[in-house]
Amino acid sequence: MKLILLGAPGAGKGTVAKMLTELDGAVQISTGDILRGAVKAGTELGKQAQDFMNRGDLVPDDLIMGIMEDRLQEDDCAKGFLLDGFPRTIPQAEALKELLARIGVKLDMAVSLDVPRDVILDRLTTRRTCSNSDCQAIYNTKSSPTKVEGICDKCGSPTIQREDETVEAISHRLETYNEKTAPLTGYYEKEGLLMSVNATSSDAVVAAIKERLGN
Repeated sequence: MKLILLGAPGAGKGTVAKMLTELDGAVQISTGDILRGAVKAGTELGKQAQDFMNRGDLVPDDLIMGIMEDRLQEDDCAKGFLLDGFPRTIPQAEALKELLARIGVKLDMAVSLDVPRDVILDRLTTRRTCSNSDCQAIYNTKSSPTKVEGICDKCGSPTIQREDETVEAISHRLETYNEKTAPLTGYYEKEGLLMSVNATSSDAVVAAIKERLGN
């Protein structure tokens, strides 16, 4: 399967992507992952991206698309891919359309995860992350707490609430999403590729995607 997963921060894109990879071997790809991968590999595009990241600037679209083009042509993408949180804007969607046409890849669909704002706020404000940069396991104080409060089950380091997961920060992220990324649903609807799923359960989302794809 070749899918784009759309949805606000906390909608569950990452969880759904991980579940889908287990179905047919498709790989989960996020912008952050491919940028970090290119930087770590020391590619020319990776070095350019690192310069922007070191300055705290956003990596330009043309650079992201170059790295994305390299990534989508790696061997593990032959079975399919799940774009998690990319594209983020209409210009990125247009550039992705041109890129996929150039490399001869056809998207199955763009799946929009529609989750109520109060559910997203509850999910993200109760999320905790391991402070160990080599671990970074994720927990939730309600749905998947650590065995010992505040201590990572895997490595024993303290768990923390990230600065971008306070109510104020999340509200700002949702406003940014609604302004810049939400219009993508209209774009992919016009392209005839949009599938909207109104469900807070990742299992329900995966089941709906499987049904649509005829799996």
